[in-house]
Amino acid sequence: MFETLKAQPADKILSLMAAYRADPRDTKVDLGVGVYKDASGNTPVMRAVKEAERRIVADQTTKAYTGLAGDPAFADAMIDLVLADTVQRDRIAAIATPGGTGAIRQALELIRIASPDATVWLSNPTWPNHPSIIKFLGMKMQEYRYFDDTTRGVDFDGLIADLGTVAPGDVVLLHGCCHNPTGANPTADQWDQIIAVIKDRGAVPLVDIAYQGFGNGLQDDAAATRKVAAAFDNVLIAASCSKNFGIYRERTGILMGLARDTEEAALTQANLNFLNRQNYSFPPDHGARVVSTILTDPALRADWEAELEETRNTMLALRQQLADELRQRANDDRFDFVAQHRGMFSRIGASPEEVETMRDKNGIYMVGDSRMNIAGLNADTVPLLAQAIVDAGV
Repeated sequence: MFETLKAQPADKILSLMAAYRADPRDTKVDLGVGVYKDASGNTPVMRAVKEAERRIVADQTTKAYTGLAGDPAFADAMIDLVLADTVQRDRIAAIATPGGTGAIRQALELIRIASPDATVWLSNPTWPNHPSIIKFLGMKMQEYRYFDDTTRGVDFDGLIADLGTVAPGDVVLLHGCCHNPTGANPTADQWDQIIAVIKDRGAVPLVDIAYQGFGNGLQDDAAATRKVAAAFDNVLIAASCSKNFGIYRERTGILMGLARDTEEAALTQANLNFLNRQNYSFPPDHGARVVSTILTDPALRADWEAELEETRNTMLALRQQLADELRQRANDDRFDFVAQHRGMFSRIGASPEEVETMRDKNGIYMVGDSRMNIAGLNADTVPLLAQAIVDAGV
């Protein structure tokens, strides 16, 4: 049997991680993998997470299954975090998933059941797992323009023009905040226009929100997703807890399905439960219980929000420092976009050859399309990166 298997394409980020680990240079800098790192290069366990885990270990009396949809307290807490009171709770179906990736997978599985001929529209560029999963599932896929390689901002005219060709019943995948991989995001007014075009075309939005709290703050980062939720009868929202709670390895995510009414919500919930049963039966619970413990305890939530804000401000400071260093070394303002981008990532516009030059000469490891993880930097490595970018001729 196994002799018939074909080699699968290597994951570019995982391959980059392996190359970084094999590099003996002490000055090497890892800007590839998408995890937050502090100034010491560690990915810390947040204070509120440690305390929530302590309480869970002390108080938990069983490891029995929860339910196919996961713990209801987790769903309620996450719906409140992402949507607040935008939509009536009884219109929302929800399932816990293994991370945000699991939520995206289940969303696409639901789309395939509900509308097998629907085309899923992705921003160009987008997170590589989006097209990879869609292709694996055998679904139709198209791209809409998103990133302007000259300004390193959103190509809004191209985006609107392409969304204007979406067919009724198609699905448009949107990044709720902190676009991955570019770091460039629409303005509030532009979001209104995006929503209007998608609604006019009769399409369904699928929002991927993986970095709430990493951009402009918890509430501002949820604003676009809430606008989308308020405007449509049907919306899918995939949310991840990996980044903003720092529980990457716990694989904690949620998929929300907004329905037209309570009857449709019940039908959607039954189908989501069915999909969980087919794929992994009961979702992981530990990370979800940590999250719900934090979000439902005022003191823990306040401490979590404070530490998350420290994390966000650290990344903003690194962005500003890098923009300043680049302005000084390049003697112009063409890299000021770095300070304007939001989230963990920025796409700096280097060619694959320039990226390779920085890796070979300076030990700077970033993805070939020049996506770099801002959180992989610290105050000491920012000047090294800035000089490498200038020296490579970016």
